[in-house]
Amino acid sequence: MPRIQIGSWANDAVNWLRDNLDWLFNLITTVLNGLYDAIHAVLAAPAPLLLAGILAVLAWWLRGLPAAVLTFLGFALIDSIQQWSPTIESLSLVLVACLITVVVAVPLGIWAARSRVVGGILRPVLDLMQTMPAMVYLIPGILFFGLGVVPGIVATIVFSMPPAVRMTELGIRQVDGELVEAAEAFGTHPRSTLLRVQLPLALPTIMAGINQVIMLALSMVVIAGMVGGGGLGASVYNAISSVNVALGAEAGLAVVILAMYLDRMTGALNQRVSPLGRRALAKAQAALGRWKFLQWRPATSVAMVGVVVLALLAGGMSFLGKSGDAASGGNGKPITLGYVNWDEGKATTYLWKEILEERGYKPKVQALEAGPLFAGQARGDIDVQTNAWLPTTHAEYWNKYKDKLEDLGTWYDKTSLEIAVPSYVKDVKTLDDLKGKAAEFGGKITGIEPGAGEMKILKDKVLKDYGLDGEYQVQESSTASMLSELDRAVHKKKPIAVTLWSPHWAYDKYPLTKLKDPKGAFGSGDGLHMLGRKGFSKDMPEVAKWMKNFHLDEKQLTSLENDIKSAGEGHEQDGVRTWLKKNPGLVEKIAPSAHATYAKGKDAGKAPNIGYPAWDEGIATAYLWNNVLKKRGYQPNLRNLDVGPMWTGLSTGQIDVETDGWLPVAQKQYWDKYKNDLVDLGPWYDKTSLEIAVPSYVKGVKTMDDLRAHKDEFKGKIIGIEPGTGEMQRLKSTVLPAYGLSDFEVTSAGTSAMLAELDRAYHKQEPIAVVLWSPHWAYSKYHLTKLADPKGTWGANNQIKTLGNKDFPKKFPEFSGWLKNWKMSADELGSLEKDIQDAGKGNEDKGVEKWIDGHPGIVDQMAPVK
Repeated sequence: MPRIQIGSWANDAVNWLRDNLDWLFNLITTVLNGLYDAIHAVLAAPAPLLLAGILAVLAWWLRGLPAAVLTFLGFALIDSIQQWSPTIESLSLVLVACLITVVVAVPLGIWAARSRVVGGILRPVLDLMQTMPAMVYLIPGILFFGLGVVPGIVATIVFSMPPAVRMTELGIRQVDGELVEAAEAFGTHPRSTLLRVQLPLALPTIMAGINQVIMLALSMVVIAGMVGGGGLGASVYNAISSVNVALGAEAGLAVVILAMYLDRMTGALNQRVSPLGRRALAKAQAALGRWKFLQWRPATSVAMVGVVVLALLAGGMSFLGKSGDAASGGNGKPITLGYVNWDEGKATTYLWKEILEERGYKPKVQALEAGPLFAGQARGDIDVQTNAWLPTTHAEYWNKYKDKLEDLGTWYDKTSLEIAVPSYVKDVKTLDDLKGKAAEFGGKITGIEPGAGEMKILKDKVLKDYGLDGEYQVQESSTASMLSELDRAVHKKKPIAVTLWSPHWAYDKYPLTKLKDPKGAFGSGDGLHMLGRKGFSKDMPEVAKWMKNFHLDEKQLTSLENDIKSAGEGHEQDGVRTWLKKNPGLVEKIAPSAHATYAKGKDAGKAPNIGYPAWDEGIATAYLWNNVLKKRGYQPNLRNLDVGPMWTGLSTGQIDVETDGWLPVAQKQYWDKYKNDLVDLGPWYDKTSLEIAVPSYVKGVKTMDDLRAHKDEFKGKIIGIEPGTGEMQRLKSTVLPAYGLSDFEVTSAGTSAMLAELDRAYHKQEPIAVVLWSPHWAYSKYHLTKLADPKGTWGANNQIKTLGNKDFPKKFPEFSGWLKNWKMSADELGSLEKDIQDAGKGNEDKGVEKWIDGHPGIVDQMAPVK
């Protein structure tokens, strides 16, 4: 019978969809990422035990006191075994997937229940969705959406949707037909019949379907960890790939606890939302007798109060704890490092993670199979991988994706692929010697990951060239499983043949024989290459330059692997740090810093908390001092706060110092309230001003008086900022009436909107009048005229002062002395603000570094060290 090319058709269909509907997949990715980030931000915000308390209150409301106690203990246990963050990631992913699934599945189920045709069409589709192996959904998910949470969410939705559709349809169909007929007989609209009769009676069945959705979603979330979905799935995958019993037990236990909680809570939810469920609950409680108190459940209002109180407590605890710190050098720029869980790949990946962190970047590592790793890198989801075996082992992936990758060069040459046997196995020295000895080796060769290039070469070429393909079976597993089998066999002195490669630490640990390959079936050996995604060198030239010059010899690599292995799973960077201590100066050799070396201050190591409001001069000066202090060896923490909470934090000592106190006018009320708990370290900018500004190309407008005659030119409008600011209030109540300008319209869309309007008008050379103040970076970016205020209606000018907690000079005497002598001019501050604006949100340190490079000697001027 001729072969039916279903696989090829499916591949062509996927390629067509990817090539023609990329815009749709990008939109879905953006929406799902946004939804996931929002839910994860809410769940990750409270301290672990506070969130455990919130979940316990919900359990008390739904199932009673014993369930609440067990919930708290269960989630406290998850926190104690250091699986809290992965659990929250998995819970977020489940909630997103289930939310979308229920929104789609319940209407489909209702439609199927009301239409036999729809039900008949949906049934085989649901059968396909439900019976297709779950991992298959990950393949198109990677191609359409790349790596990360989105393919996991999409695959989870597809896999978990059928039960919700089926149970909704079943629940609607099971409603007594006579009840429906009675409703219709009384003239009830079909929509009302559905909402008031069928859905309430079908609710228990629908809730059972939703319960199944959640359970299936959780199982799929774990599988999604294989494609970078994160969470407990990643922990389980790492445990499996490294045969780590401890990590597997802990991650598995966290999955069980989360699954039990979600199962019990969704199962009990029906008793709260269904009239039938509430009656059944009341009967069950009545039958408990004296133990009835255990099943007492608070009213919904009481439970909500408890949840809100705990949530507010969580918010209050974290309110003053938000930090905006970013390291110097890399300026906090993120880099994603992918690796196949092979020893040299893991070792070099975590080595680069440590180096990049020292240089101020924010690297993230992701363990993946070879196929998803190359595919993800080709899509741009992975920036770099350190362990591409070329030109042989990974030739299949390189040939497929090389147009979307950059070869950053070879850091180790040359490797070899081989079959190895223990040295106590006699008369087996070459691959030819394996022939006829299958019984001795149990008829198998113990392999590694099925997607590894070595496995493909072994099965497609090596076994055939040596006539072993009918005699030996290649057992696919993982590198860690293969090494575990090798260890067990060596200790029992049993014959075993394993796939290995050089370099590998196993040759130091065990007495092994590399089987010679006289026919050259494994190839001539590979180099270990660094590969970057397309455009990586352009986006990160400094890192690309470091990586192109990176080399390790066999002794360095094997010792690094051994230190990482000794540190244990989950402590890879500790192993890297141990190795780097044995190799002093290597970090500077691998990644030479482009920045000057600065002398350490006498209080180096101290960690002052620096607060700042989201005002341009506050952001600029806080990040400037953050950079300067790090150069002097301090470990500052930045905290972005509103003005009121920041003054409160200063008075209590939670904030040590802030650089943006506008006195004696603008922030007088705060100073009067807290001055006994504060210290004034003096002004660093003198003096500020409030004003209306117009572009310099607007002729004949130099003072506030000139605006009257040019009203039509400005369309009778002044572009303002936030309506609650003191400047806006003074403008409307004092300035405009004094100059007879009350008939001008003052917009109040906010500072960002005002600056956007200024930028638009400036580029079109249109007249515009805006509310501004000095200092402000706009005066550095645009040619503007400050309108003179001959009547003095804007009031007295402020100084910008540095304020500290009263204990600040004692805790940080050196830093305090620097601040007392610090001054900035209008040009210096304006150019600093402009460089930060140009760098963009999240890259403030990059802007500061650029400004410091343009002002040589400024660090020594601001923070002199003898």
